[in-house]
Amino acid sequence: MNDKTETKTVSQPERREFFRAAKRYGATTALVALGANSLMSDAALAQTAEEEKERQAAAKETMTIATEYRIGTTRSYPVMQLNVKENIQNVSNGQIYVKLSPGGQLGVGTKLAEKVQAGTVQAGQFSLSNFSPFAPAVDLINIPYWVGPNQKFVNLVTSEAWKTEVNSRVEAKGFTPLFYFCIDPRTMAIRQGVNGPIKTPGDLAGMKVRVPGSKILQQFYQLAGANPTPVAWGETPAAIKQGVADALDPSIGALYAFGFKDILSWVTFNAPVPDSQVYAANTQWLQGLSGELREAIAHASHITFLQNLSQVPASRAYAMAEMAKAGVQFYVPTADEIAAWGEACGHQRPEWDSWKKDLAGSMETFDKLLEAANTASPYFVHDV
Repeated sequence: MNDKTETKTVSQPERREFFRAAKRYGATTALVALGANSLMSDAALAQTAEEEKERQAAAKETMTIATEYRIGTTRSYPVMQLNVKENIQNVSNGQIYVKLSPGGQLGVGTKLAEKVQAGTVQAGQFSLSNFSPFAPAVDLINIPYWVGPNQKFVNLVTSEAWKTEVNSRVEAKGFTPLFYFCIDPRTMAIRQGVNGPIKTPGDLAGMKVRVPGSKILQQFYQLAGANPTPVAWGETPAAIKQGVADALDPSIGALYAFGFKDILSWVTFNAPVPDSQVYAANTQWLQGLSGELREAIAHASHITFLQNLSQVPASRAYAMAEMAKAGVQFYVPTADEIAAWGEACGHQRPEWDSWKKDLAGSMETFDKLLEAANTASPYFVHDV
């Protein structure tokens, strides 16, 4: 759902040690050591380097997985990169070696998706918004108040309706989804100097809300009575500081990961739409593997999906604790307040009908997906 890429850097001592380790042992070893907090130990680095060398030499296949985020981001934003690598390697019994390319090294957003689609990269991680040009149906999640909470999102993406109506279209474009994963829903965060918290859409009247290029999100905030203000992601911190925009709506983990903790006053957990992402592989490459290896990747992906569900509240707690230290306050709306958001902006409004038809193909298909979002799945994930 987001238009963000990871720009936050590690500390200077870590940075120096990372480049030292990468120069001596290679980037993959340095990345694994960074994730394990063992960059400062020469003995640990040497052991990691030897293990990676042995794994790669013994593997039948090398699978490059590219992401937009640096290793370590999972602490506040559960991207699960090292989990993906370890699980695929272990479940395949060492027959697949995973080479991680994090931090946008191989591109971000639609540029990365194009590389996976072309097969120059075997798999990648994408926000669903960046994925939507290749499978427009996934953009349905940005229609507010039908699948915002984590649990509804998980219900939806693990349902037969989603697999039939959405995954099939994704695969027709050359991608095979490995697993969809949770971050947390979007919030309503306001800058210092603006009275808060935002409790209902009425509190947004006339307020300048930063939005990405998404026409759906722009319509959402128009319905809420706000003034949607498109700002490129890289320019957003400055826009918030300078008052060009008064509010923005990423998830709590994204607000922390991208350095907004020192410029915000309140964050409201109004959960209109999910901050959701997907790992997807090039279909032709995947189908070229043996059935045994395809099954191993599928099983490893499911394990990582389950790990993501358990990581969500831990990442949220870390982000909230760090933001609270900077003076940010948090507000959880009442049931009546959430109902007011839904009444003003929710999916049931006729303004969304054309979007439903365009993205889902028909109102009947959207209704099928809506039913899936409201049908309990076997998987539990924590909501605020």
